[in-house]
Amino acid sequence: MRILLAEDDSVLADGLTRSLRQSGYAIDCVKNGQDADTALSTQEFDLLILDLGLPKMPGLEVLRRLRARSSLLPVLILTAADSVEQRVEGLDLGADDYMAKPFALSELEARVRALTRRGAGGGPAVVRHGPLAYDQVGRSAYINDQMLDLSARELGLLEVLLARTGRLVSKEQLVDHLCEWGEEVSNNAIEVYVHRLRKKIEVGGVRIATVRGLGYCLEKFSDAPRGAAADSK
Repeated sequence: MRILLAEDDSVLADGLTRSLRQSGYAIDCVKNGQDADTALSTQEFDLLILDLGLPKMPGLEVLRRLRARSSLLPVLILTAADSVEQRVEGLDLGADDYMAKPFALSELEARVRALTRRGAGGGPAVVRHGPLAYDQVGRSAYINDQMLDLSARELGLLEVLLARTGRLVSKEQLVDHLCEWGEEVSNNAIEVYVHRLRKKIEVGGVRIATVRGLGYCLEKFSDAPRGAAADSK
């Protein structure tokens, strides 16, 4: 999941970024409202964490412009503890949740999990695909009830493929969803992540098909030939 964090407090932004990255999220951080509005106009994200007290453009204006573009992106607003009117206005403008500063990181992470799950369609907490089960809240995956040892990138890759089961996902789309601004991630690196994930899930008959020159597809389980060897490239 890719998150845009719009927060001008460097200490808070650094702490949130480290915490969320450790939980497996890709985080892009901007420090003013103009940069946030530009990013939201040109990039795809799964969640916006928005401080209302941003320089150059207030957070409420960023939110208003976002909703004016008919975006359904989940938004978690951060406000000062005494800014009740701002919180009400933010919710009226289309924010999905808010947290008053100061807050516990554990609570913020729980709200992030809830909002990204809602943004993915509000489906069940556990997504099942044949013998594969993915817990969207705990961000853990199982094959036949045995937990898989997946890295943060492998988990992110699995999330994207599960959300698009049976559909082609290009390498460029995977880079957009898994990587942060400034990262140099090659198509070869994406191939490595896919190869590692494939080895861990194919034991249960779950197959990631390679469409040469185009990308990858998590095959619908009923369509996957049992025992067939997956393309490892």
